[in-house]
Amino acid sequence: MQRCGVAEVSDALDSEEVTLILFLRDSRDPEADRLRKLAEEKGITVRESSNSDMWRMARINDGEQPPSILALVGRRPDASVEEVLSSGGLCWLLDGARYPVNIGFTIRTAEVSGAQAVFVDGPLNHTEKKAARRASMKAHRFMPVHWIDGTTLVKMAKEAGFRVISIEDTGDLGPWDEDLTGDILLVVGGEHDGISQSVLEGSDSVIRVPMSGFVPSYNLQAPMAVVAAESLRQRGSD
Repeated sequence: MQRCGVAEVSDALDSEEVTLILFLRDSRDPEADRLRKLAEEKGITVRESSNSDMWRMARINDGEQPPSILALVGRRPDASVEEVLSSGGLCWLLDGARYPVNIGFTIRTAEVSGAQAVFVDGPLNHTEKKAARRASMKAHRFMPVHWIDGTTLVKMAKEAGFRVISIEDTGDLGPWDEDLTGDILLVVGGEHDGISQSVLEGSDSVIRVPMSGFVPSYNLQAPMAVVAAESLRQRGSD
């Protein structure tokens, strides 16, 4: 979903749906500046980023200088719930999550692994939601994040043709035994109560990440990362 550097961004502006441009603040690259102006003419959102942010986010090797321009394709960060579901792909629901830092980490995991959106059903106030966004390391800027009732979302997703797959210790399949391709909504439960019964009953299948330690519970983002990586493998992504 990232197009990195002048050549890739130029090609993307010609042939793909670019939804966001990041431009290196104080860049003196004339070609990058031309692409920035072209993007603005097309009505594409352009944001300036610092050298350290561009280096952290860019798809480059260690020791390389950050590019002067990046583009986001294939995902609209401002897409509504209905628009997300109509576009298909892989989405995540955090059902009952309570802790801002955990939620932020899962948003980042979802974005890095190519999800289309994250939906959160959790009782957070404005300050806590802000803390969650901060913990996501700005990943929420590149992917839709919506706060919505989980049962309502499951119903909407199924009506849109999504399969709903919950990750819970009551499951009898490993992630590698389930088909994680196509249009799917993956559900992880809150830290205290897990996935609600209504969401479990609306699920098409329930999978389980194996555990063998003394403490029979992973932190929220750990099983999510396992399933996200397995989904990438099945979908043929690297």
